[in-house]
Amino acid sequence: MARHYMTRDDEAVLRRSDGGHAHPYVPELGDQVTRGALDRRTFLQEVTRLGVGAAAAYAFLGRMTGTAQAPAARAATDAQTGGEMRWSMPVREITDPATFFTERQANVTRHVVENLTRTDADNVTHPHLAESWEASEDLKTWTFRLRKGVTWSNGDAFTADDVVFNIRRWLDPRTGSSNRTLFYSMLETVDTGKTDKQGRPIVERHAPEGAVEKIDDHTVRLHLQKPDVAIPENFFNYPTAILHRRFDEEGGDLAANPVGTGPFELVGHRVGESARLEKRNGPYWRRKPYLDAIQYIDHGDDTMAAIAALASGQVDALSNLSPRQLPMVRKRPGLVIHDVMAASTGVARMRVDRKPFDDRRVRQAIAACMDHRRILEVAHGGYGQIGENHHVCPVHPEYYPLPERRPDYDWAKRLLADAGYPDGLTIELAVGNTTGPWETALAQEMREQLRPAGITLRLNTMPSSRYWDIWKTVPFGFTTWLHRPLGTMVLNLAYRGGGAWNETRYSNAAFEAVLDEANRRLDPAERRKKMEEVERILQDDAVIVQPLWRRVFSASAKAVENFQRHPSNYHIVHDIHFA
Repeated sequence: MARHYMTRDDEAVLRRSDGGHAHPYVPELGDQVTRGALDRRTFLQEVTRLGVGAAAAYAFLGRMTGTAQAPAARAATDAQTGGEMRWSMPVREITDPATFFTERQANVTRHVVENLTRTDADNVTHPHLAESWEASEDLKTWTFRLRKGVTWSNGDAFTADDVVFNIRRWLDPRTGSSNRTLFYSMLETVDTGKTDKQGRPIVERHAPEGAVEKIDDHTVRLHLQKPDVAIPENFFNYPTAILHRRFDEEGGDLAANPVGTGPFELVGHRVGESARLEKRNGPYWRRKPYLDAIQYIDHGDDTMAAIAALASGQVDALSNLSPRQLPMVRKRPGLVIHDVMAASTGVARMRVDRKPFDDRRVRQAIAACMDHRRILEVAHGGYGQIGENHHVCPVHPEYYPLPERRPDYDWAKRLLADAGYPDGLTIELAVGNTTGPWETALAQEMREQLRPAGITLRLNTMPSSRYWDIWKTVPFGFTTWLHRPLGTMVLNLAYRGGGAWNETRYSNAAFEAVLDEANRRLDPAERRKKMEEVERILQDDAVIVQPLWRRVFSASAKAVENFQRHPSNYHIVHDIHFA
């Protein structure tokens, strides 16, 4: 392809058309893609994050090549309306979306309460309740313009007051929301003047007055303490649904008072049994979905019962399908398998404040025994990619590939001896099979791989509901993590000291400082350089064994049209209809 140089006309295509201003770095990203220094997918992810609409971004690519265009809309103008979409999926409690710990909760509520943004299956972020946004040059000020004409199901107008209420609520430690860690960049750090038992300063983190500002009824501005490139993606994380501004005043229970801006209303919900949603009768701000109703049916941890229900027509789709179940589903006529490579994974994580995992040598010895390629094949049928023990995936734009590690039992034994375990040790791993039987298969393979080093691994398997009750407290547990579009997002959630989802209790100031540097980098290549440091620190500290990244699967009946497997397992039903 001939080299295409950035022109003023090219820049004009990338300018905002809503009265806002494109981030000043956007032309540089455009120039990189014209020079072949940036691939198209990463370009789309980067410029849409900085406020350029997807249509404008695709138009620029089309101008450059004469071929690239936005994907065709999935909706069909002659689609059949009506019908009820029935899913097999565990039905959890849905009291407060801000404290959700699994996407299964949000899959019920996302049809009722909506997000400011929407990240699609290609990791491109689009406006939703927010019509547009822009970031300051230093990424410390983000302005969101909200969509006008949006109405809550109780008749109230959706305004900036709703958004301000939610963000302040997330940042309040009394809420107990993981969003407080996700939006860590809005918190200021205050030294209390006290020290812990190890003599380290004790600090507190607070959201300063004015961290979120209402500009007018349809404009909200965030004032960050640190630059953060991931703000638009953060707003599509599953605990960030926007609730009505009087949510707490009216009981703080969405199941009991399901007021939302979404196209469906919740008409029934029984934990462990089922949930039912029906299309809302009142106005909705965009074209209404084709479906009349959605129902979730809980088949528990019995995956065979879920497959049988799909095969017999009792449900129309499975939320999750294990790789070991693929041959069984392929043999069934009338069923379709959907899959996508995702940054979904499972980590055997060690609490660094519990013996023997408080000794890095023990953690390193465990990691040194692992053959990730074999684990991927045995546990997940080879569907996916090997992990590198740092929780950044090859699908992430900032991923930096590190050399593959192979088992080294001699090193593992030396590490154990130095740590005071010359004769080996016995440890226990809690496993909940929260996304399927592949988790137990992985743990069993880990057990075999640890034996040559003198490490005896006992497995404590339990129902998924039981695991989520204790996942942050067990010394050694296998926890599944969903896909996030940016590698920095999970690192912020799971490995920052004091984070709501920091199940390892890991705290490393050097790690967090380099992660902050990665979060502030606009150039993807520069961000990758910083992520190399981030990945190496986390890998060397060995707080997790992360053998694989998952290709994830779902299944549906052939009659279901426009079904798309989202990498985060989010159920997006707007364009689904029946043939």
